[in-house]
Amino acid sequence: MTQYQQAREGIITPEMTRVAQRENRSAEFIRDEVAAGRAVIPANRLHLSGTAPGGVGLDPCGIGRALTTKINANIGASPSHSCKEEELLKLQWAVKYGADAAMDLSTGGDLDETRRFLISQSPVPIGTVPIYSMITDKPVEELTPRDILDTVETQARQGVDFFTIHAGILRRTLPLAKKRKMGICSRGGALLAKWMVHNGRENPMYELFDDISAIMQQYDVAYSLGDGLRPGCLADASDEAQFAELETLGELVDRARQAGVQVMVEGPGHVPFDEIQMNMEKQQAVCDGAPFYVLGPLVTDAFPGYDHITSAIGATAAAVHGASFLCYVTPSEHLALPGPEDVRVGCVAYKIAAHAADIARKLPGAREWDDKISDARASFDWDAQLDLAFDSEMARDIRSRGNQTDAEESSDYCSMCGRDWCAVRLSKEATEKL
Repeated sequence: MTQYQQAREGIITPEMTRVAQRENRSAEFIRDEVAAGRAVIPANRLHLSGTAPGGVGLDPCGIGRALTTKINANIGASPSHSCKEEELLKLQWAVKYGADAAMDLSTGGDLDETRRFLISQSPVPIGTVPIYSMITDKPVEELTPRDILDTVETQARQGVDFFTIHAGILRRTLPLAKKRKMGICSRGGALLAKWMVHNGRENPMYELFDDISAIMQQYDVAYSLGDGLRPGCLADASDEAQFAELETLGELVDRARQAGVQVMVEGPGHVPFDEIQMNMEKQQAVCDGAPFYVLGPLVTDAFPGYDHITSAIGATAAAVHGASFLCYVTPSEHLALPGPEDVRVGCVAYKIAAHAADIARKLPGAREWDDKISDARASFDWDAQLDLAFDSEMARDIRSRGNQTDAEESSDYCSMCGRDWCAVRLSKEATEKL
């Protein structure tokens, strides 16, 4: 049985126990959240066992509203730049800088080998978009049901933990995209739109949904129901096309659960700040509380090169109002394939967004880390401050740039203010005399 099916039977699995440890919750609490469909534990049985040669095995994590907000890092080679060693470096940096999961979105090189290699080396869940591998040697228009099911089965056997399947974009909703400024910005959605128009038939992912679910149930691969009609710019946000697809995704959540498959839902990428809360609450209602996995959202389209910031602003709001899983955006978004440094910057930005949201949601223990750093600052305990910092290396490097003398390294002030101007020191002196 899948994690979902076992939870429904009242069973506490080792994975639920591990998630409970990580979340400072009881195993019974985690089981109940999974049983209700409000939380998922993406954990393919084969990845869990670390059966791949040299495999490190998976350390399970939970994704859901009652749990800490999780972040995902997208990695992957392109047709013009392919190197599995560089993808491994991106994965390693993503994990080092806080990613709870990673998606291999490779469209170039040996896709099977790259995927197999990354899964074998990953302690975090790995997700994919299977349609990318279905069209490596044929046009998308020639895609057959056998191609789809064989690819899903192959990737499940390799140990992929969650699949993005764009089953919600339907023939009847395609005309709605013509009203948009950007049209269809989802790669998977655009490929399937082309297939539907060429073949004059319904989305094959929708028609084969129950067959796909049967394969995913065998390996306990979780659905990440893709939003093929997500808005690609602010002008297209919260439109008829987006919400028509969301209604279909709500239907598919129910069908996935009936098949015993864990399911989460993907959400919009570009949304004005004032529309984020409405979008999050609408998804929770339509999709019966299934974990919401959002890209950003970006709150402005005008800052290419800084979209890790424009999206982290939206991500914090999204996580406060309903999202459980944040897909990072890097400085390279809209411009180029992200490199390792982009991965680092994107992960840090999203770790900040997720943690800020958890504090605002008052999750148990969320602010303990912050309070410990505050205590260290108040007592001028520089070693503790730097040790507690999320990126201690960066914090120590910046501290060293202050050109402190040896005596100042452990002093009761910082080089930014200097001793005579240090507000914390001056306030202590003043209050001691009260």
